[in-house]
Amino acid sequence: MKKVFATALGMAFGLTSLSAMAADEVTLQLKWVTQAQFAGYYVAQDKGFYEDADLDVTINPGGPDIAPPQVIAGGGADVVVDWMPSALASREKGVPLVNIAQPFAKSGMELTCLKDTGITSPKDFPGRTLGVWFFGNEYPFLSWMSKLGIPTDGSEKGVTVLKQGFNVDPLLQKQADCISTMTYNEYWQVIDAGIPADDLVVFKYEDQGVATLEDGLYVMEDKLKDPAFVDKMSRFVAASMKGWKWAAENPEEAAQIILDNDATGAQTEEHQIRMMKEVGKLLSADGVLSEEAYTRTVDSLLSGGSDPVITKKPEGAWTHAVTDKM
Repeated sequence: MKKVFATALGMAFGLTSLSAMAADEVTLQLKWVTQAQFAGYYVAQDKGFYEDADLDVTINPGGPDIAPPQVIAGGGADVVVDWMPSALASREKGVPLVNIAQPFAKSGMELTCLKDTGITSPKDFPGRTLGVWFFGNEYPFLSWMSKLGIPTDGSEKGVTVLKQGFNVDPLLQKQADCISTMTYNEYWQVIDAGIPADDLVVFKYEDQGVATLEDGLYVMEDKLKDPAFVDKMSRFVAASMKGWKWAAENPEEAAQIILDNDATGAQTEEHQIRMMKEVGKLLSADGVLSEEAYTRTVDSLLSGGSDPVITKKPEGAWTHAVTDKM
């Protein structure tokens, strides 16, 4: 009897071990550092949503020197978070990225100006210095300026582009009239630095009709030929969206999960809670890419006159194959 029990126990242990080993590995490369902008993924990991989906997910934070398209092209990730302008520009340059899901339905990008500069509308931009992020983040701005017919060459009728670091110093030090901010991050850094909202003029890309899609999930095109990979990504997206829903409904707890995963110790609870609440306003309900929003983004990127972000309409740059399986 003891022998039978031991054998059964051994078989059960073996099955358990086999089950644990069977979890599909996924490496996710984030666009930026660990913060509430990516809370859904950390929540899905912390709450066991990935484990429930039979996934073993590794989340790699980004940074100023990390370009997600380069990481995935080099085999360093299975899926990346990137903005669509960057992804489509990368695709045209030979990195065949495909959007498989769109957790962010709205853009959080904006241009924040000091009111005492006298800027009240975009027609006041010529002759000004504007802070712009690069590393793929410049494309929405360049597209907007092109739509306005404003050169970015520093000429009298154009604007001077200041290559902005990932901070708000150019505005605080008055090196720029306006700087790039996100509704959920840098805008609040300006406020926290002591400049009241009444002293600021903000131009949201959504309000200006030039918003492009941000924080989508992208994979390499050839991987989608493998049904097993599509199935794995479907489970990953479904679990991630479950994480996003939980994070939006529990911003304080989600912020704490972010802090627990922040290896730098640079984040603060107050800022992360505020960020999570703002990010919650941008989220899609199901992560399915809107064809209308995709078309709007492409049209915006093509409207660059002699210097468009992309030169032709992309083909095969998105798919619903993954979200259709959820």
